[in-house]
Amino acid sequence: MPSLDMLNELIPVFVTLFVIIDPLGLVPVFIVLTQGTSAAHRRRMAIRACLTSFFILAAFALIGEGLLGVFGIHMPAFRIAGGTLLFLIALEMLFEKRSQKRNERAEQVHQELEEDHETEKPKTKTKVSATTSNGDVTIPDDEADDISIFPMSIPFLSGPGAIASVMLLMGKFEDNIAMQASVIGVVAVVMVIAFIFFLLANVVAKRLSPTVATVVSRLLGMILAALAVQFIIDGIKQAFF
Repeated sequence: MPSLDMLNELIPVFVTLFVIIDPLGLVPVFIVLTQGTSAAHRRRMAIRACLTSFFILAAFALIGEGLLGVFGIHMPAFRIAGGTLLFLIALEMLFEKRSQKRNERAEQVHQELEEDHETEKPKTKTKVSATTSNGDVTIPDDEADDISIFPMSIPFLSGPGAIASVMLLMGKFEDNIAMQASVIGVVAVVMVIAFIFFLLANVVAKRLSPTVATVVSRLLGMILAALAVQFIIDGIKQAFF
């Protein structure tokens, strides 16, 4: 049973990772990239993307500091650099730039995949796509694009910001194995939440109004900015004092 002090430490850990990974903000991206595919395909993409992202982040959590040591980078320097990166991400959230960039990137990737798909199609195609009850054409699973690794896992779910956050949090609790294990556990929890959001993507998108999404994004951006500044202050203290 975790103690009250441990829970108090885990709350900012969860907030940091939830804000950086931003599963709610990735719902429109997932909808765009899986447009026209079957429910089974969307479920496979969600499972594969979340599992891959968890293993990537867990790997950097466990070996990230050692990897930095190979390049002669110490944790204080990484805390300052990582905190600066998170602060820039927070500014993008505050000014609604992050979601805009993600959606533009998703549209670009979707368009590129569609163009590649069209060039690979034979000119005389005999296979007929399935149709849903409302008349929409569904792309057969064997022809649907695999978007689980790129771009859903990398760079959206486990991008530079998420990797830096996990390594910063692991470094913060470098003398506490229980808390480090808890950080990896929180990563798993956020990925489960992301998976649920992806499964319910259409419902979430309909229920969440643009105004509410903007308010939530800016509020979380302000919290992230404060956490990022704290990382920078801790890095400066450790490096110079």
